[in-house]
Amino acid sequence: MTEFLAVLEFSFSVTGPIFVILGLGVWLRRAGMLTDGFVNAGSELVFKIALPALLFLSVTKTHVGESANLALVGYGLAATAVVFAILEVLAHFWVQPPEDRGVVVQAAFRSNLGVIGLAYCVNAYGEAGLIGSSLYVGLLTILFNIFSVVTLSRSLHKRQGVSRVLRNIVTNPLIVAIALALCVSFSGLVLPRVLVQSGQYLADLTLPLALLCTGAALNFKTLRAELGNTAMASVVKLVLVPLAYTAGAIALGFRGMSLGIVMLMASAPSAAASYVMVRAMGGNGTLAANIVAITTLGSLVTTTSAITILRGMGLM
Repeated sequence: MTEFLAVLEFSFSVTGPIFVILGLGVWLRRAGMLTDGFVNAGSELVFKIALPALLFLSVTKTHVGESANLALVGYGLAATAVVFAILEVLAHFWVQPPEDRGVVVQAAFRSNLGVIGLAYCVNAYGEAGLIGSSLYVGLLTILFNIFSVVTLSRSLHKRQGVSRVLRNIVTNPLIVAIALALCVSFSGLVLPRVLVQSGQYLADLTLPLALLCTGAALNFKTLRAELGNTAMASVVKLVLVPLAYTAGAIALGFRGMSLGIVMLMASAPSAAASYVMVRAMGGNGTLAANIVAITTLGSLVTTTSAITILRGMGLM
């Protein structure tokens, strides 16, 4: 009994702080302390400045040729491609109307890696979890963007030229930060202390500010609309996709922190960026927002359960 309680305590130590800060964001929004302007500006600050700084500093601490877990990154990329292909096929039969298929597929495979996924890993493994997951986040972010454009373009019958897709990728602040960090890591360049410390101040803003903005942006008023597709996408995102990633990782021999990173990243809710992309491409924004809201709260329950099970089995 004592051992089970210890496992349960560890599980809540990972997801509990996320729930508290998200809840604080919801409460502050209702109290009028967080406005639309703050949420928009804060989210932009996180995406363009704070999160890139966090990923840059984390990757520069990783000697890619020596300590980076390339097998973990390779598995994440391969698993994402397989899951995406399966979801595309299933959506063709399960999701109606056809123009909503891309919205459901994107929400089901695209995790909120940069905010909640990283927060899970940091809470579970500390600095080692941040360093171990940063390269994983950076490279999967590239793949997520490519697959998101593909599935939304197919379902909405909109063509996105190769040049535009490439431009969106190479100008993505997260991808730029990872690319620069890899150059620094490979070159062995030692960054000036003042630059590192300044960057760390910005990096420290990332998780609390992002979680506050995420909580403040949650909107449950539209949940009655699009209920069927919302429920379907949420179950796939919260249960089936994490189960697939985790089972595959276990079968391939991943254990400890590597297995934990795979599971925690896959268990993260649908990325808020999925809603932004749907709106930008003229898709069903209400459906996308519903899925983000439901999976953000549901992930706290499913992730806690998954941690408890894996920890209890001695795998994580």
